[in-house]
Amino acid sequence: MPGSALAKRPGFGHMRCMVSEDKMRFPRSIDRSLDHCVLPTADLAVARGRLEALGFTVAADAAHPFGTGNCCVFFADGSYLEPLSRVAPQAARKAESAGNVFVQRDSVFRKQFGDEGFSAVVLGTTDADEDHARFAGAGISAGSPLSFSRPFRDVDGREATASFRLAFAAPENANGHFFFTCQRVNLPAAGRGALETHANGVTGTARIVMLAAAPDDYAGFLDAFSGEGHQIPATEEIVLKLANGELTLITPDIYKTRYGLDRVPASGRFDLAAIVFQCLDLAGLRDHLKVRQVLFAEHDGAVIVPPAAGQGAVFVFEESSP
Repeated sequence: MPGSALAKRPGFGHMRCMVSEDKMRFPRSIDRSLDHCVLPTADLAVARGRLEALGFTVAADAAHPFGTGNCCVFFADGSYLEPLSRVAPQAARKAESAGNVFVQRDSVFRKQFGDEGFSAVVLGTTDADEDHARFAGAGISAGSPLSFSRPFRDVDGREATASFRLAFAAPENANGHFFFTCQRVNLPAAGRGALETHANGVTGTARIVMLAAAPDDYAGFLDAFSGEGHQIPATEEIVLKLANGELTLITPDIYKTRYGLDRVPASGRFDLAAIVFQCLDLAGLRDHLKVRQVLFAEHDGAVIVPPAAGQGAVFVFEESSP
């Protein structure tokens, strides 16, 4: 990776580079889009109730073949939320013992933070094996790739089989958080249709907010994971531009200024803190939250909902144009 942070220093940390959008050189496999966010939860029914109270349309529960299950929220920009629960604990323990990295990392996160939280950020890819080779070469691999298939049900109730392959990465001192890329090896052609329409007016994910006492310590990792291309604005934050949003890594002080919230990463290291959504109608969202008696705050024109059971991250809603 000539010209990247990796080529200029050993390890990952304290490396800055300004990269313009037209000079980014992503690997063939990375499609430069946010795929989804993994939100561990103790109970899918609780997560469903919480997300519906927030005005989201929630898909039917789906089970993985290794003991976990989800109830996803899909957006028109191609990203989605994955509330994740251990729906078959015995199968999950067996998969963990067999080396299933996804279940292992989920277990590490839950042991450190409990059953509610924000554990992983996922990018789309067309070649998870290529990603794994690149992660291994860069020293950031979190384990072996994972292939699996599961039943898929569209909005009309039609069922098919969806197949995926994942490649995992994690920075040092990540406090149980991890990253991976997701390749859709086989995905039924049926669209998500009404699942992408939400009563709260959300159309997509604007930004993932990550925290670190020293963002530079994770710049090299983000370059290696995404395939190079972070930027550093004047505020000293690290920004990775994606096709459908961005990843932003900031200090707790900037987080407090920008969102009015206090949060310190465990051990002062790294944290996945907030998901910022694009919302067509903040006034309508406020009315909806008041009717459903959902606690929220407002800061600098955004609506901010604190975490709760079934919602492991801070949710920030910013108004966007149609």
